[in-house]
Amino acid sequence: MTPPDRLRALLAEPGFVVMPAVWDGLSAKLAAGAGFRTAFLSGSCVAASRLGGPDLDLVSFGEMFDSFTMVRNAAPETLILADGDHGYGNAMNVQRVVRQYGRAGAAAVLIEDKITPRALTAAGKPCLPRQEARMKIRAAVEAARESGILVLARTDCRPTQGIDEAVARIEIFAEEGADIFLLDSPADAAEIRRAVAATGGRPSFAVLSPGGARANPSRREAEALGFKIGTYPTAMLSPAVAGLQAGLAALQAGAAEAASALPPAELRTVLGYGDYDREAAPFAPPG
Repeated sequence: MTPPDRLRALLAEPGFVVMPAVWDGLSAKLAAGAGFRTAFLSGSCVAASRLGGPDLDLVSFGEMFDSFTMVRNAAPETLILADGDHGYGNAMNVQRVVRQYGRAGAAAVLIEDKITPRALTAAGKPCLPRQEARMKIRAAVEAARESGILVLARTDCRPTQGIDEAVARIEIFAEEGADIFLLDSPADAAEIRRAVAATGGRPSFAVLSPGGARANPSRREAEALGFKIGTYPTAMLSPAVAGLQAGLAALQAGAAEAASALPPAELRTVLGYGDYDREAAPFAPPG
């Protein structure tokens, strides 16, 4: 089965799918090792790791695709939802993004309706006119036929244009054939229920990390509201940053490592030194 086929089968199973947010080979390998079958290649996490900065449309498609390659190579069995952001341009750019991720083995790709480049401020996400957004999703769905990759259609218009417009967009994205849907920044449970109903029974995706001006249900509440998938963009990133800061603080204090550091043998196991030796043994020259 292809990655998209495997993701379709997983979404058809009962229960809520937890999708950790990953950004490189190590984060993907750890998520797979913890037993997660899916992961989200998060643009915000990639921006943090590659740029040391915020998720404000500064990362290019080339950088995202390079990060996808790292993730895919480190965890080849993980079903990856790739963040295609706004498609990095017009509808033809969207098609290139969808095809490239599909050919490379992504299970799904996210495309959203925000305007790029955004205004020079971190506040708000102005969005495309409704029909232009519709054409982007139409282009994505058409391009997805080549590989079967699933299209996650996201609308960011709730904060700037209201819930009625956001629900209308979800409805037209469903008409265009998108597979999964994301309403960014719902205000409350009632708005979530409206968005879930607008999909016509197809899966809804939730961002569940704390913070942000949005409703933030628990995992159990999210499932009860009708969400099928939830991602947690800061679940690994925030502890990773805290761990790096702890290591630096330990060095400044004269210690060799933080109290939370893994023992050397455990770190080598996580990084796969033993696996390398086993896989390389058949190729060692005699003697």
